[in-house]
Amino acid sequence: MPTGKEKTGARRVVIVEDEPDVARTIEHVLADFAFDTSWCRTGGELLRRLRGLAPDLCIIDLGLPDMDGLELMRRLRSQCPCGILILTGRSHVSDRVMGLELGADDYVVKPFEPRELVARVRSILRRREEASGHQGQVAVFGEWRFNPRNNALRGPGGGEEILSTAEGELLQVFLRNPSRILNREQLMGSRDVSPTDRAIDVRISRLRKRLEPQESSPALIKTVYGAGYLFLAQVRWDDSP
Repeated sequence: MPTGKEKTGARRVVIVEDEPDVARTIEHVLADFAFDTSWCRTGGELLRRLRGLAPDLCIIDLGLPDMDGLELMRRLRSQCPCGILILTGRSHVSDRVMGLELGADDYVVKPFEPRELVARVRSILRRREEASGHQGQVAVFGEWRFNPRNNALRGPGGGEEILSTAEGELLQVFLRNPSRILNREQLMGSRDVSPTDRAIDVRISRLRKRLEPQESSPALIKTVYGAGYLFLAQVRWDDSP
């Protein structure tokens, strides 16, 4: 029997949440905006059903009864290319940073405004669609080559290394927006990034260590004080592997 997604073409969002009231609230608001939803009470249930569900995006609570949500994220990232939105009662900065570093696209703290949650979901899906616009292509900038399909970065000497999910996603944002000042919200894909949130600075520092011969005097990723960051290299997209 065809799934709702196959019948309507709606984007499928899987909610991984052990609190029924919260899950129902999310299901109802997403249904109002024509999303196809499924609900899993545990991380194990999501992993068992993952192939059949084929989610475009998963909303994951960190406090699941059978496993930590961060561990579920690690396993999900290795099995599925879907977007990930963390939804949790944990507000500690370390949890937020860890979630984003592991590849979450965004992070929402309970209690939440349902319409804002919908906006976050739409934003994640839109960004991922934009990123797929260069699917199958390799970005060439300076003496570097970057393959978004597997996060492989090849340097001037021919050596290749694999970027983390977080580093790869950040580099893709820069490569899609060369010579344009990007603020924290644009780089993080989040509408509530605090001025004191250091997660983006951690990502920038790690990426600079990969790309810049002298991190103290960066030539590719410039800090524009009071505004954000600027990627200075010219970028072309090459069909060659």
